[in-house]
Amino acid sequence: MSDDDYGFEYSDDDQEEEDVNIENRYYNAKGDLADDVEAALAGFKEVVTMEDEKGEWGFKAYKQMVKLHFKRGKVAEMMAAYKQMLTYIKSAVTRNYSEKVINKILDLVSTTPSADKASAAGSNTPVAGGSQIEFFQSFYETTLAALQEAKNDRLWFKTNLKLGKLWFDREEYTRLQRILKELHVSCQDADGADDPKKGTQLLEVYALEIQMHTAMKNNKKLKSLYAKALQIKSAIPHPKIMGVIRECGGKMHMAQREWEKARNDFFEAFKNYDEAGVQRRVQCLKYLVLASMLTNSDINPFDSQEAKPYKNDVEVVAMTNLVDAYNRNEIRTFEKLLKQNSRSVMGDAFIRAYIEDLLKNIRTQVLLKVVAVWFCTTCFASVNTDSCMCHLYMLPLSSHVSRSGHHTIYPHINSVHCFRAQHH
Repeated sequence: MSDDDYGFEYSDDDQEEEDVNIENRYYNAKGDLADDVEAALAGFKEVVTMEDEKGEWGFKAYKQMVKLHFKRGKVAEMMAAYKQMLTYIKSAVTRNYSEKVINKILDLVSTTPSADKASAAGSNTPVAGGSQIEFFQSFYETTLAALQEAKNDRLWFKTNLKLGKLWFDREEYTRLQRILKELHVSCQDADGADDPKKGTQLLEVYALEIQMHTAMKNNKKLKSLYAKALQIKSAIPHPKIMGVIRECGGKMHMAQREWEKARNDFFEAFKNYDEAGVQRRVQCLKYLVLASMLTNSDINPFDSQEAKPYKNDVEVVAMTNLVDAYNRNEIRTFEKLLKQNSRSVMGDAFIRAYIEDLLKNIRTQVLLKVVAVWFCTTCFASVNTDSCMCHLYMLPLSSHVSRSGHHTIYPHINSVHCFRAQHH
């Protein structure tokens, strides 16, 4: 006999009432988080059992359990809840929502300081030494496998890229190289060539790989990758990605002592970072100032419309003062400023590596002025004028004078010409 024979009839109202009950139970459990963690966990588990089939509230309940277990250092329980949560991403929730939740959990696991606190408290969390590396590896592999099964290629790529950045931050370059290989393959077509349709993704891979080789000081490989990255024209990359590539390019050119190329790259990097609104722009602006000084250019980097608003930035002021002292060849003031701003200037290993070059430039220019004056005095005293001028013109070719000072002595030589002409 059917339910209809007894006069029973299930309506949409019954389903709506059940959904309301599940929703209420979820929010009641969430309300217990602050005062009674065990009651909250019990409530979230009940939410899962209340659903006849996998749905949004079960997914949200598992999300809360994952976060709660992790913050308590219960890693085994967290992984169990996380694996269950991932079974919902195929059809129970929308792709956009599942991506949002997974990304937040990945960020929580990768960056939270609570892991160290939990370890110090003696709880069961793999946050120290090799166990932390194993945990990250296991957690990300679980995520990537679920995303592949769900055929979510976009989030698979972003998650693998996030793992690569995690290994880069921890200087796990061998693990990073494996990730980069996987990511590069995912950007290729059936013939194994770079897919022009995936130019944006390919640039992200190149940016991470360029950062790795910059950190490893592998300039030969860096030069090749940098050239490849700039040749990609089919991409519409995020400005931050181009900022990373250009900054690393600037550092590469600095290592090769190609100051002008470095200056151009740092300026492009600064503009991209500024467009992206990331704080890295200030650091890159300092590198731009450094490269500008090394070029001995009369162009003030703060004359540009983009850089001008940052001229009085606390982090940048020290560099602008250095520029003023450098342009006036005031070596004592320059050295004094270095000591006064040891944190913002000498505290940066990259800037510190080129301070000696700047000091050599100033010393050379001061020396050239002194030498020019000495030659002038000698010329008037006892030496034939033509012979004197010959010595002066040959001075910049001497191995004792830095090439960076060549442009400095010629004005002094010309002034001797003018002076002699006026007195003959």
